[in-house]
Amino acid sequence: MSQLTVATAAPDPITYMDTAAGTAVGRDYKQRLVGALDLQRGHAVVDVGCGPGTDLARLADAVGSEGSVVGIDHDPKMLAEAGHRLADRPNVELRVGDAHDLPLADASVDRAKVDRVLQHAADPAKVIAEVRRVLRPGGVFGMAEPDWDTLAVADDDLQTSRHFARFVAGTVRNTTVGRQLVRLSTQAGFRVRSVDAVAVVFRDFDVADQILGLRRLSARVVQAGELAEADVQAWLQRLARGPFLAGFTFYLVTAEA
Repeated sequence: MSQLTVATAAPDPITYMDTAAGTAVGRDYKQRLVGALDLQRGHAVVDVGCGPGTDLARLADAVGSEGSVVGIDHDPKMLAEAGHRLADRPNVELRVGDAHDLPLADASVDRAKVDRVLQHAADPAKVIAEVRRVLRPGGVFGMAEPDWDTLAVADDDLQTSRHFARFVAGTVRNTTVGRQLVRLSTQAGFRVRSVDAVAVVFRDFDVADQILGLRRLSARVVQAGELAEADVQAWLQRLARGPFLAGFTFYLVTAEA
């Protein structure tokens, strides 16, 4: 079945990040996350796991020429792309580094953010503790992380929808990290300032396919022998025909050092 055997490989990470950030819900939650940081001119800010620099320009604009922004990522390719995009931003510095061992001095920044990074981290608690170390007293940490255990795809075939959702959750190292942010932040010595649960809702099949990997991951489910090919093909055809609905919960948490 060609539709299920074509593109099972993971998408290009930069393209995927750009696509996610460009969706309506992506633009909305990012604006809310940065707004919750209460950035002021002159602030020093670190973006932990900055990727291709998606949010660095917004942060740089908020802190102004008097402030500074450090983008940290473990992937040199991501930083190379960020460097290309931020070449005209003298107040932005890029550093290769591990989120578990940030290349920053103690109490050296006023604000920090992490966006869809803790879901992949080997030790989210260690990352949060590192952010606590580098923040100055009263500094603010903004976190945005999904809870993939809440993913649901609407279809009459509940078995296939549920199996797909469980499979997606199983591809993420820290499936439920979104709901753990309050506990982890408190344990690291933060005072939690705000918690928002954002419903990420998809009504367009093609957009959902790009973000959730409907075709790609369901093909992998079939290849693993966990679902019948005919059932998955029929499921995809119904979803593509519409009306389409899928969603999951995304947590935005801000905490004060």
